[in-house]
Amino acid sequence: MADKAADLRQKTSDQLKELVVDLKKTQFNLRFQRASGQLENTAQVRAVRREIATIKTLLGERARSAS
Repeated sequence: MADKAADLRQKTSDQLKELVVDLKKTQFNLRFQRASGQLENTAQVRAVRREIATIKTLLGERARSAS
């Protein structure tokens, strides 16, 4: 889950979009675990949120450079 930005830059845009979908599902599950009191590692919520932001930033950079 803790991919470096350099590693993410190696992936295609389609791969990054799939990764965002997977991370969104993970984020959804973590949110339910936190609400029900089952989440032990609360820092994981923050890590997933930041990972999604990093990927979206890379996708935005690619979109701006393509146009």
